[in-house]
Amino acid sequence: MKIISGGQTGVDRGALDAALATGTPCGGWCPAGRKAEDGVIPARYPVREMESPDYAARTRQNILDSDATLLIHFGELEGGTRLTHELCRQPGKPCLVLDMTRGDSGQAVAKITAFVRKQHVRVLNVAGPRASKVPRAAAETGRLLQRLLAETA
Repeated sequence: MKIISGGQTGVDRGALDAALATGTPCGGWCPAGRKAEDGVIPARYPVREMESPDYAARTRQNILDSDATLLIHFGELEGGTRLTHELCRQPGKPCLVLDMTRGDSGQAVAKITAFVRKQHVRVLNVAGPRASKVPRAAAETGRLLQRLLAETA
C-alpha cells in the first residue's frame, strides 16, 4: 500500500512520517511553493507541487489519485478536514472518518484494516487537522499508521 497526503503539519505529516519510518511508499500533492502552515514543507517529504497555491486543489488531487481516504479527526470536522470529507463525496471515493476522541487506538487500527481490505486499497490518502488545530495530531497519526502498516504488510 502507498500512503499519500498533502504534507501539511499534523495528520498529513504524521502519516508520511509513519510511511517513511516503515519503508512504505509515500507521496502526494502539495500546494505550489510546498506551502504549509509552518513555511515550506521539508524536502524529506516526497510530495509533488501543484501549479496552484490553493490547499483545496491539492486536497482534491490527492483524493482523485487515491483508492480511498482515511480522514482522522479529533472532535468536530472543521476547516480543511471538513472540506476533505465533502470532496470525497463528489467523485464517490470511499472515505473512512475516524474520530480519535472515541475508542482506543487498537479499535482504530482494526477499523482501518477492515476498511482498506474491503475497499482493496492500494493508495490511501490520509488527511486531518493541522498541528495548530490539534498539536498531538502528527504523533497520534504516526503511531496509528505504523501499527496499520505493520498489520497490512
